Amino acid sequence: MAREPGQPSAVVHTELIHDRTMNNPRRLVAGVDSSTQSTKVEIRDLLTGDVVGRASAPHPTTTPPRSEQDPHAWWQAFEQAWSAVGAPSVEAISVAGQQHGMVVLDASHQVIRPAKLWNDTESAPDAGWLRKQLPGGATDWAEAVGSVPVAAFTIAKLSWMHRSEPELWARVASVVLPHDWMTMQLTGATTPTTDRGDASGTGYWSPKSGEYRWDVLAIIDEHLDWTGVVPRVAAPDEVVGEWRGARVAVGTGDNMAAALGLGLRPRQAVMSLGTSGTVYTVADAPTSDPSGAVAGFADASGRYLPLVCTLNAGKVLDAIARLLGVDHAGLDALALAGGQGAGGTVLLPYFDGERTPNLPTASGWLSGLRSDVSREQLARAAVEGVVCGMLEAVDALAAHAPIDQLVLTGGGARSHAVREVLASLSALPVVVGDADEAVATGAALQAATAADDVSLDEIAERWQLGQTIPVHIGTHEHASEIRHRFAALREQAYPSA
Repeated sequence: MAREPGQPSAVVHTELIHDRTMNNPRRLVAGVDSSTQSTKVEIRDLLTGDVVGRASAPHPTTTPPRSEQDPHAWWQAFEQAWSAVGAPSVEAISVAGQQHGMVVLDASHQVIRPAKLWNDTESAPDAGWLRKQLPGGATDWAEAVGSVPVAAFTIAKLSWMHRSEPELWARVASVVLPHDWMTMQLTGATTPTTDRGDASGTGYWSPKSGEYRWDVLAIIDEHLDWTGVVPRVAAPDEVVGEWRGARVAVGTGDNMAAALGLGLRPRQAVMSLGTSGTVYTVADAPTSDPSGAVAGFADASGRYLPLVCTLNAGKVLDAIARLLGVDHAGLDALALAGGQGAGGTVLLPYFDGERTPNLPTASGWLSGLRSDVSREQLARAAVEGVVCGMLEAVDALAAHAPIDQLVLTGGGARSHAVREVLASLSALPVVVGDADEAVATGAALQAATAADDVSLDEIAERWQLGQTIPVHIGTHEHASEIRHRFAALREQAYPSA
């Protein structure tokens, strides 16, 4: 769900692939990251973890409230990226995909309609209706499935389709997630599988019990035999099929894969700044938050991944850069020159609605403008607004799991202004993760376990994942003032949030 701004073209390091496979054959594995914006392929040496090739191909753009994609565009992008990376011979492959997306298939396993993506907000009324369908409301939902329904979750999208498209609903034979569908294309399987991490983001699978909640699914359609509709949940180390002679690992959701790729350890929290933003940590026990701020997900290893997600992060910086007529480097330079506090200018970054707090129809607010406002101050306010919103997500997560350190990743981690602002406003030490493509790396890690029949931890240690770079800052002097102004503007704009 959290991604770098922009849409990458297919890019490949063909010389590196040829040198290492033709002149010095190696055992290779592949990790696939099928995100909102693109599909990326990463080829790694199984024994050393060396990256020997990367490629990506873009998907069509989507914009809330209706954010949908044809799943076949994901497969086409994968084929383009695979060809660009040299179509190497690999021992195993695994797919990590954007969470929550609703892919519906008929009895012939054909896609019925475009996939409704995680950032589609048309189902917001359905999420509100669902919260009222259990006697204890949000508390009962959090206890049942670890999370409270919001528009992002698959269950809200199913409710929307059942209500809005009854003729199509009558044709539904299977409901899968984006990574499930991509795995089906690889294996040719007609019986879909998923993993516990991605299943935990649907709103109808319980991380606590490890089972589907049939009573919750019956709220959508009590006449449908759901046992044949939802995918089987495979074990974290399971091989689910073959593709061109390569073992296909079970795969997972994008945030779960990123946790693997970053070598995330307990008491560390990832802050991933891409198009959207996520904050998450690994935990040994399931969590539940009746407020709905923290989603009580499972991870891809057998543990748990409490997570807070925002809809607005890199897209906000993209928009402000466009308004100021600069590229990412130009915005970075302006923000660094804008000074702490941006001269009193405050940006509330809820540009396309927001998930945390749950404000699907919200828009952005700009406060504190004066006649002498500068381009530098506006750029700084954008960075500070995004960071303040993410730090509120950190505060929510810390109420449910201990956190000693923030690991910054995603496209935002490349911004010197983001690093400086985050380190100056955070009460926790900040480091930058060294995984360039954490989601694809996590998927490659899963592929490595399928190829070598060893544990995820053994592969992570072999590949030396989890390396970080500290971020040093000069002062926290204005941190409380800046965060207070942001909270005051949020309260003024959306007092019920």
